[in-house]
Amino acid sequence: MNHQPVAERSNLGGLLLAAAGVLTFSVTFPATQLAMRGFSAWTVGIGRAVVAAALAAVCLMVVRAPLPRRQHLVPLAIVGFGVVAGFPIFTALALEYVSSSHAAVVTGLLPLVTAIFGWARGKEQPSAMFWWASGAGAVVVAAFTLRHGLGGFGFADLLLVGALFTGGLGYAEGGRLSKELPGWQVISWGLVLSLPVTVPVTVISLLQSPPHDIDGRTLVGFAYTAVFSMFLGFCAWYPGLARVGVTRGSQMQLFQPLLTVGWAAVLLGDSVDAVTLLTALLVLICVGFAQWARLSTISVPPIGAAVGTTPDATAPSGAGAKGS
Repeated sequence: MNHQPVAERSNLGGLLLAAAGVLTFSVTFPATQLAMRGFSAWTVGIGRAVVAAALAAVCLMVVRAPLPRRQHLVPLAIVGFGVVAGFPIFTALALEYVSSSHAAVVTGLLPLVTAIFGWARGKEQPSAMFWWASGAGAVVVAAFTLRHGLGGFGFADLLLVGALFTGGLGYAEGGRLSKELPGWQVISWGLVLSLPVTVPVTVISLLQSPPHDIDGRTLVGFAYTAVFSMFLGFCAWYPGLARVGVTRGSQMQLFQPLLTVGWAAVLLGDSVDAVTLLTALLVLICVGFAQWARLSTISVPPIGAAVGTTPDATAPSGAGAKGS
């Protein structure tokens, strides 16, 4: 009985960390559009990872973090593919064609996709109501994209679907790996190990599309995507997912589309029509039903560990014992 208050505090702390991550991420689309006033989409999408990797490398060196183990390399590569490269590039390219509000509504199913990858990778088993609510949300988003895609599924919407897939995968894998490594080290190593790809792509992008019309708002927008969206937000998001589980923690993203629509109106002067706002609310309701559906979770052994073995005593603090 004495364990219950401790567990409740841990769950509350995890949800608060996840909420802090969502609040940080909610500004990403407007900040990206500000940055793209002076930089190309490729420079903003991938270049911010280079800046964030420099910050992450300094943090890793200051604490003398041990190198990731062999069994962590594939999950870290998935994190790099999903949230270091895939999601930022897809969304930046899409934002060349659509507003932040539009992108926020279409990516409103990101918590659903994250939960699906949590089910596939982490053996979390949602109930039937989860899938029904998820299907309803998909119908709402499909109707929205058809209406705003010039009568069909636009190219920007296809890019946003790519963002949903890569972002959900990277979120779920990073949350799962954060049961083995401290969450900030998961994103840090994901950024650092991606440098052989992100640096050349950034250089090529700068050579092909040099920066132009740089002003303070442009620099602030780029700095936000690099420091907050690409690094500090994940330092809260991944530990939150590790504490409360990927499926439960991802429900905090339900608030992200509405927050982003609000930030876009404040920072960019986007006009928010009634259809966009209504769609965002419907997505919130649908995914809300999905994420609050009763879940049963099957515990799995730590990443790379054999069944029946105990975690290595030398593993970093905050490992698998935190997630339950």
